Formats: sequence, structure tokens, C-alpha cells
Amino acid sequence: MLIDTQKIETYTDRFIAVLVDYSPRLIGAFLILFLGLWGIRLLNRLATKIMISRNLEPTLTTFLANILIWVLRVLLFVIFISKLGVETSSFVAILGAAGLAVGLSLQGSLSNFAGGVLIILFKPFKVGDTIEAQAETAKVLEIQIFTTKLLTASNQVVYIPNGILSNNKIKNFSQNNSRRADLVFKINYETDIKQVKDMLIEIMKKHPQVLKNPAPAVIVSDLTDTGINLVARPWSKNENFGNMSSDILEQSLAELEKMEKSPFVKAST
Repeated sequence: MLIDTQKIETYTDRFIAVLVDYSPRLIGAFLILFLGLWGIRLLNRLATKIMISRNLEPTLTTFLANILIWVLRVLLFVIFISKLGVETSSFVAILGAAGLAVGLSLQGSLSNFAGGVLIILFKPFKVGDTIEAQAETAKVLEIQIFTTKLLTASNQVVYIPNGILSNNKIKNFSQNNSRRADLVFKINYETDIKQVKDMLIEIMKKHPQVLKNPAPAVIVSDLTDTGINLVARPWSKNENFGNMSSDILEQSLAELEKMEKSPFVKAST
């Protein structure tokens, strides 16, 4: 089999001519790509430092930095293929159609993503807060883009989708430094109410974890068929709330049982 050297030379000459004509564009495109990637990393570090210096939440800082870097990468990719001579209008149309299809198939995930953005921006709670949401009372471990990670008092990890979390009631126990307990005591009608109220006030005032201001109080909350409901309202710091409530209930129970006519029926929080 004879090799047609003339055709080979022709193809080689054409290839070299195309390469010579196209090489400046190719070199320019890759130069833009490498410089762009370097610039994106530099801008990301600079933006992160600025957000940290302005005391933004760590979760918000990470989220905004990730959004920034991916937006810049997409723009850089469009510029890169445009420099190579690829028609970008058709590419953008294809990208838009693909984005629409993905969006329709991931409506639930997008709802959770939007919920995560709202939580990060409006800050109904932050990492470390104790909240009550979706019948769970737990400490916030991490606010992720799609879910929020919680840790319950029984050491169970709970993940709640951000879409549900951002559109429902959230009770934040940590936003203020102090918290009030409502301790309910039920006594008989024959009991001297003033004596019981004075006793409860005295117990609360003597407890080291009960705050002096606001001062503890005892009120009559309800008159039932079987007795009178008294509510003791001591205040404490958030970290002392559980121990303080338990101590007040225990000490009050002991004193109520000493009284005549056994006025104590039950107590609860």
C-alpha cells in the first residue's frame, strides 16, 4: 500500500495554518481562564475577610462566599468559551432550559434552599441557641443550606428541613439572657392562700439561681372544681433554668406537705 505523501503534506500544511491562526485565540482563552481562577480565589478571600471584619454570622459568611465563587466561575466559563469562538447565546439558552428542568424536578429542595436563605438572613435563631420547633426542643448545632441540625436534651440529632422551619412557629429560648418558669401548684379551697403564697415567695427569694430583678411572683391562675391553681413565677438565667425549676418544685412540695389539711394536690411546669 502506497502512502500518498502529497496528501499528507497538504493536510499537515492546513493543520499548521489553522493552528497558527487559532493559537492566539487559544492562548488568550486559557490565559483568561487561569487569571480568572486566580482572581476568583483572591476575591473570595477578600470578601470573606470583609464579612468576618463586619462580624457577620459564620454560616452567612460561608454561604455568601460559596454563592459568590460559583457565580464568578459560571461567568468565567462563559467568557472562556466565547473567547474560543463558541456561540454563547445558544449555550446560555441550553443552560437556562436545563436549569428550568432541574428546578421543576427539585421544587422541594429549592423550597428548603430558600428557607435556609431566609433563616440565615433574618436570623430567627443562630448556632448555639435552644429553640422549640416542629414539636422538638433542642440546641442548634448547624444551619445548613437545606436543613438545620439540632441536638435534643437526650443527645439525639434531629434534622429539620429549612422550608418547613422558616414557614412555621419557632420559639427561641436563648435570644434573651433570662427566662421565666411558670410552676403550677393546685391547693384545696380550705387552704390559706396567703400562707401558701408567702411560703412560695420565700422559697424563691432564698434560691441562689432565682433573679432578684424581675422579682419572683405568685398569682392565682384558675379556680377549678377541685381546687385553686397558683402559679409561681421565678426568673433565672437560661443556663440555670432547668435546675432552678426542679429545685423550686422539690422544696415547695416538701413545705406544702407539712401544712395542715394537706393542701398540696400536684405541681407542674
